[in-house]
Amino acid sequence: MSEVTNNAAASSEQTPIIFLDDIRVTFKTRTGSLLHPNKVQAVRGLTLKLMPGETIGIVGESGCGKSTTANVMCGLQSPTSGKVYFKGQDVTKRTADMRKTIGRVISVVFQDPATALNARMTVRDQLADPMIVHKVGDKASRAKRVRELIEMVGLPESVLDALPGQMSGGQRQRVAIARALALKPDAIIADEPTSALDVSVRAQILNLLMDLKKELGLSMVFISHDIQTVRYISDRIIVMNAGQAVEQGTAAEVFNHPKDDYTRLLLGAAPSLLHPDLGK
Repeated sequence: MSEVTNNAAASSEQTPIIFLDDIRVTFKTRTGSLLHPNKVQAVRGLTLKLMPGETIGIVGESGCGKSTTANVMCGLQSPTSGKVYFKGQDVTKRTADMRKTIGRVISVVFQDPATALNARMTVRDQLADPMIVHKVGDKASRAKRVRELIEMVGLPESVLDALPGQMSGGQRQRVAIARALALKPDAIIADEPTSALDVSVRAQILNLLMDLKKELGLSMVFISHDIQTVRYISDRIIVMNAGQAVEQGTAAEVFNHPKDDYTRLLLGAAPSLLHPDLGK
């Protein structure tokens, strides 16, 4: 490989999948008057970069702004100010084409698979649906991809004709993960993906996400209120409080040398929701 090619590859590797630059999100509340509405700053001056193959953990209590941040990343929420870049391209003011492109390469796994999945569609149809919407492949290639997806998440092909209500919570979340992988995304945003599951099932889902990340070279944003879970799965951690990132660093830095009082409070708070056998 030539030096020019090497330099181009190195430059490409340094381009973040997602770059949020001084993001602020403000919501109007129902209280106040028309001329003087009350406002809530859900996110205040957040800057972060998600690099290729990296997992960022965002942790904080309910209402700290972590889910709003995830919504900005995947295009479900526009920032009040600041810039959003996707692979170096400014997508803050998204066109329809931009939204479609981003939807193909950034997927979301939501907290509760029971509500994230369509109760009236079979698993087979739900896995094929993203490919149909984005006009990927023909019927035969989509059917093949559906079988690959269900195998990737450790479920038998027999579940393809089942409805979500006929499955356990852990199985539904595996289906949700499979659907998120349907378009071969660069990044997955996992918003509290284990909090609605039993403790033993949480361990299985976390291990599955880590295996898929390694196997597919995925980038991931993992959101949780359980800092021990975030520590287990993340390369870097962002601690949020009242809409701000009060601490950022590698998992080792945040746990071994926390700089902020709020981080120390989280570390000393409730016991982990992890199963003791996680990772064994």
